[in-house]
Amino acid sequence: MTAAAEGPVDELIASIAVDVPDFPEPGVLFRDLTPVFADAGAFRRVVDALAEPADVDPRAAALSGGGVGFDVVAGVEARGFLLAAAVALDAGTGVVPIRKAGKLPRESIAADYELEYGTATLEVHTDSIRPGQRVLLVDDVLATGGTLLAAIALVERLGGVVTAVSVVIELGALGGRQRIAPHPVHALWTT
Repeated sequence: MTAAAEGPVDELIASIAVDVPDFPEPGVLFRDLTPVFADAGAFRRVVDALAEPADVDPRAAALSGGGVGFDVVAGVEARGFLLAAAVALDAGTGVVPIRKAGKLPRESIAADYELEYGTATLEVHTDSIRPGQRVLLVDDVLATGGTLLAAIALVERLGGVVTAVSVVIELGALGGRQRIAPHPVHALWTT
């Protein structure tokens, strides 16, 4: 058994992630998860843990009309793609990319949002989520909630039901969880 297979997942992530001060701009502390992704055992633990809430959270069941689980995983650009693809592959579902503006080649819808250090736009193809489809939304970090709120809005505009939001890190002091309520949030490590 490797060290990655032992202990709480939050402690594992905290021991491997690297803090990068003043990135992408002064005053922002960036938590770099790429070392976690590069460690096979740690990455497996993170992927398994990200899929958990949609299977067990009663709030997710209430949002999906009584059923638990998910039909598709949506990941937010860019680190969310890595995580969502791995979760979807493991769960046997498809994956939907939610991209930054101008990256999708076909008809799409867009939602603007504010970051803690600027503004941006997300887009998704109009045919990527079917009405009533249950969606597990995955990203690396929940900060102010702006990015995930925009992603939720896109999924819901297409008729999808976000059964849970899974993130590796939640920056609790920034209030993102409250901003995206009532959607259940499953954070593997809250700082």
